[in-house]
Amino acid sequence: MRAPLPSLNGLQVFESAARHLSFTLAAAELNVTQTAVSHQIRRLEEQLGVRLFLRKNRALQLTQEARDYLPAVSAAFDDLRRATDRLRHRQRTDVLMVSTTISLAAKWLVPRLGGFQEAHPGIEVRISTSTRLVDFRREEVDLAIRYGRGHWPGLRTDWLMQEDIFPVCSPSLLSGPLPLNTPEDLAQHTLLHTDMGRDEWTLWLTAAGLPNRLAAQRGLTFDQRLMALQAAMDGLGVAIGTSPTVEADLAAGRLVAPFRSVTLPAEAGYYIVGPEDTAAIPKIVLFREWLMRQASPLRPPSPVFAG
Repeated sequence: MRAPLPSLNGLQVFESAARHLSFTLAAAELNVTQTAVSHQIRRLEEQLGVRLFLRKNRALQLTQEARDYLPAVSAAFDDLRRATDRLRHRQRTDVLMVSTTISLAAKWLVPRLGGFQEAHPGIEVRISTSTRLVDFRREEVDLAIRYGRGHWPGLRTDWLMQEDIFPVCSPSLLSGPLPLNTPEDLAQHTLLHTDMGRDEWTLWLTAAGLPNRLAAQRGLTFDQRLMALQAAMDGLGVAIGTSPTVEADLAAGRLVAPFRSVTLPAEAGYYIVGPEDTAAIPKIVLFREWLMRQASPLRPPSPVFAG
């Protein structure tokens, strides 16, 4: 059997008093009297069988036992506060927090959000951007859109869409002094890379039958695909585009895909990711189904990836 825990009220008073090193400030923070703080501390010391505070020169000090105990108590209360905040957030039917990458948000998701808001005006969608995997236990995120193979243990994953990769550039580059009529002409142009996708040029060049050493030639490197695409629109070079993030720019003529016939399917795809235990919450169901409808033109059957 588990050993009984000391009084939760006593632990809360101890954490506050230890943080402030003052019974007076702890009483003010907890909206109780200083006498009540003293009583709770004395009772906690009796339950634990150790002394927690010392008074020296009219100053309050922690005993060694209290210094050892405080980090765990503080961490436990922090976890409780975060868990309570997450619970309250998820019980709200009017706010939906979605995490995705900055490129997909800017180029694909945000331009479509007006349709969801019009259909569901009672739900406020909040977008946060990140490339790391969300810790749903600690963060106030309802669902995420992530690129990968769909293997995120303990989470529900729904196939959203695949992406193709291919070179894109400004239309002005096609009419510039250097030809860009065949893939071989890339040897005369600046290639735009991203830190996350440096191998994409190597993969595409190989698919086009060109030496992948061209990927190592002079170029510019950015930490986000969005910046590389903007550089391409500004005529600084040729970037690797992906179907979800460049379709609008291609349609508007801000970018062109000079070699779209040589298209390399990416080895993974975008997935909707979230906890299993919240998957049936109505606001999450509505948004997940809406995402799938939006992605339907880019949604071949869910791929089966090896490994």
